Amino acid sequence: MSCGEDVILKVKDLSIGFGSRKKCLEVTSDVSFELHKGEILALVGESGCGKSLTCLGLTRLLAPGAEILRGSVEFCSADGTVYDLVQLKERQLRKLRGGSIAYIFQEPAASLNPVFRVGEQIAEVIHLHRKDVKDVRSEVIKLLQDVGIPDPQKRCDAFPHELSGGMQQRIMIAMALAGKPDLLIADEPTTALDVTIQSQILELIDDLRHKYNMAVILITHNLGIVAELADRVEVMYGGMIVESAAAGELIKNPQHPYTQALLKAVPKLGSSTQQLATIPGQVPMAGAFPAGCRFSDRCSYAVAECKTLPVMQQHNHHCWRCIRKGSMEA
Repeated sequence: MSCGEDVILKVKDLSIGFGSRKKCLEVTSDVSFELHKGEILALVGESGCGKSLTCLGLTRLLAPGAEILRGSVEFCSADGTVYDLVQLKERQLRKLRGGSIAYIFQEPAASLNPVFRVGEQIAEVIHLHRKDVKDVRSEVIKLLQDVGIPDPQKRCDAFPHELSGGMQQRIMIAMALAGKPDLLIADEPTTALDVTIQSQILELIDDLRHKYNMAVILITHNLGIVAELADRVEVMYGGMIVESAAAGELIKNPQHPYTQALLKAVPKLGSSTQQLATIPGQVPMAGAFPAGCRFSDRCSYAVAECKTLPVMQQHNHHCWRCIRKGSMEA
């Protein structure tokens, strides 16, 4: 296997379902994308579109009852070794989780252990994945400095409840960095934080990806974040990728009606419009997807032909899953 030059992650036709082999409910279908070294890839969509499930599936961190039905996930480590994470033995996979591939989850308060000091929790990652580190406490303090924690010597001995939400999220980032990851997966890392702290956390992630030369997958529903931070965007709906493009191209020239609707719902500074645009209806549950295009029951462009699942169209490096050809009015 080979990921290709500068490609750190190659996901091909990844499909995840719940249930048994005899009766399995497919939740995500044929998800494919590539991620390059040092790149930020945004995975965008409403809640329930399959973003988090897809990223948990990359390292098989799936809940009981969930399984990968088909597809492959090739990961190229820093030493050039290529792993198929779908076929990898659990023991080998555990060595990659938290080390070469690290996660930041939505709620830091739920992810941090309340009975251990934050320095101990960061140190545990170092003990597991970087056995060559001699002075672990000094390394922990350095990581706290890297993520902008004031007075890191003192904060190292704090319990999670003694820190603000923004500081807890910085601790989670420090834990993720402790294993020196090649790939960082950030799942809605600014959830429940105020706007000022959100901006600081996103700027921190961007700075750290350059400093550590990491690739980042950023899971978000906010296309305003994407415009400022991401290099490439994958838009998900109903468990499928419906549009893929460079961030600037996608914001400027969205092709899929769902992407257009998401962009219209982003508040614009100085706009005189009193009411934000909304998308009628809601994301369908798995097992209740409409026939053909999964967005068809909410789409103002829908026609009879939409009852057949459209194939991906491509122009240069811009892809979209819609029967309409060429540019559509946004």
